[in-house]
Amino acid sequence: MTKGGMVTSKRTAPDLETCGVNVALAVIDGKWKASLLWLLEPGPRRPGELRRRLPGLTEKVLAQALREMTEDGLVHREVYDVLPPKTEYSLTTFGRELAEALTPLSDWGHRRLERLTNPR
Repeated sequence: MTKGGMVTSKRTAPDLETCGVNVALAVIDGKWKASLLWLLEPGPRRPGELRRRLPGLTEKVLAQALREMTEDGLVHREVYDVLPPKTEYSLTTFGRELAEALTPLSDWGHRRLERLTNPR
């Protein structure tokens, strides 16, 4: 599978000439993954809490995004053997590295919003 000319499938060899920023952004591509990464940064969260914090996010889309983020090594899924069933999601070390790398981009985005709302 390709996305914008970049190989994203884990079954094919990556294009070593691809921009690293594009590779990093590909794993959080979509409407919800960056927000989920941000919500998971402080610590483990249950799926219901994630859905409540992101109005408009459906259970199906949440499950798909978390599955993809788990497959990409960003998120750890912990299932507890209790009744009722309990599942928590947290960032892996790899996911924390990505969150830290995105912090300057987030800061830039906030400065951009400030400029848009307070033009000189």
